[in-house]
Amino acid sequence: MQSIADVNYAAALLHWDMETYMPEKAAQRKGEQISTLTSLAHKRFSSTKTHDLLKKCRKAKNISDDDMTNIIRTLEDYDKAIKLPAKFVAELSEAGSKAYVSWIEARKQNDFSIFNVPLQKLINLKKKETELTGYKAHPYDALLDTFEPKCTVDFLDKLFLDVRKELVPFVANIRSKPEIDNSFLHKFYPKHKQWEFGMHILKQMGYDFKAGRQDISEHPFTINFGPEDVRVTTRIDENNFANMTWSCIHEGGHALYEQGLPGFEYGLPLGSAASLAIHESQSRLWENMLGRSKDFWVTNYPYLQTIFPENLSDISLDQFYAGINKVQASPIRTESDELHYHFHVMIRYEIEKGIFEESLKLSDLKDYWNANYKDYLGLDIKSDKEGILQDIHWAHGSFGYFPTYSLGSFYAAQFFKKASEVIPTLKNDIKATNYGNLLQWLRSNIHMEGRKYLPNELCRKVTGEDLDFKYFMQYASSKYGDIYK
Repeated sequence: MQSIADVNYAAALLHWDMETYMPEKAAQRKGEQISTLTSLAHKRFSSTKTHDLLKKCRKAKNISDDDMTNIIRTLEDYDKAIKLPAKFVAELSEAGSKAYVSWIEARKQNDFSIFNVPLQKLINLKKKETELTGYKAHPYDALLDTFEPKCTVDFLDKLFLDVRKELVPFVANIRSKPEIDNSFLHKFYPKHKQWEFGMHILKQMGYDFKAGRQDISEHPFTINFGPEDVRVTTRIDENNFANMTWSCIHEGGHALYEQGLPGFEYGLPLGSAASLAIHESQSRLWENMLGRSKDFWVTNYPYLQTIFPENLSDISLDQFYAGINKVQASPIRTESDELHYHFHVMIRYEIEKGIFEESLKLSDLKDYWNANYKDYLGLDIKSDKEGILQDIHWAHGSFGYFPTYSLGSFYAAQFFKKASEVIPTLKNDIKATNYGNLLQWLRSNIHMEGRKYLPNELCRKVTGEDLDFKYFMQYASSKYGDIYK
């Protein structure tokens, strides 16, 4: 399993290169190289030799509970993998690499039609994947399970119904209040100074730069090759301070999770994250529960004022706190406030569900996107780049990924509530930029568990309850009730 992981991480390193430093002419060759490595790893994992070894291990006596968990989880992965022929995996990988290049070009020209052909090919391949993998109730369930084990359309439909019933009117109430001025965030903030501040915050959070690095990319992401090499990227807009700062904190949260996984379980399920939603809970907890809290800025804001005195010297902490939490509809998901964010996810979820139940065609997507942004966020989408071309996920073939963002936020609120109960000093710790107690709690309760538990099982273990949307609404009501009076 570890040697198979070596091959997969070599492919991942090429992905990182593709999105950071790759020369423009290298795209096709890089895609072929990734496809070759991905296919090799898949062939080896789905071989009869692997199956025979797993069956032998499964019958062995005197095996520790952790080793047995590794065996059972690996068998589950094997059963999924053998449903996808190696030729299909290679074809899917190559189609994703070509789609990524097409997506970049479509964004440059602000024209969704440029992306249509490679996107349709990916959709066709992913539909084939649902058939090969199999599903009980809905074809989209097969893709959801890839990112969030046991997640279903039925479960998400009920969750997003809560979003519509509770969060939508809550946000509408906020919109009726006087608008908060956050114009100070949109002054000129030099790139190098923003970069230095982002690096400062990452170090403060506990991100280990001896086991990672930060770079610039079109779309911020975290990638790992084992807990000893976890890399993050960010993007910088010199006229929007919020763009880089909270992407650094967000990706830093992801990276802390990866750096906290047990290295001795490298290549095995217990050395991997529980799920993408649990992963997202870590980034959202750091980004929103900490990074957008007033406590986080008690010490950090005076320091920030010394870096950008011309922009912030006459802005109080209260003004800054209100400004960074301004609730205002934005067409860009990654730049959204934390409340409207779930409308962005809900729209993408409905689109993806529609694609795979075939109630939506490729030709419908742009109009559907724009109409729903008008309905839920009150926005007229002005261009493809700020609309349907804004996310990288479809270019990777990552259908089923988006719902994990909202799930992660809801898990984060529930986890943070529990952490606040069991760490009595947490509020003062955050004010003093001392995050060690929180990080240790996350490490021992979540990070070190790997894939020992299914997501909701882990939630029950940590908090004593299943995932419950009420904790997010309690958090939102308390925080924004204070900000918007």
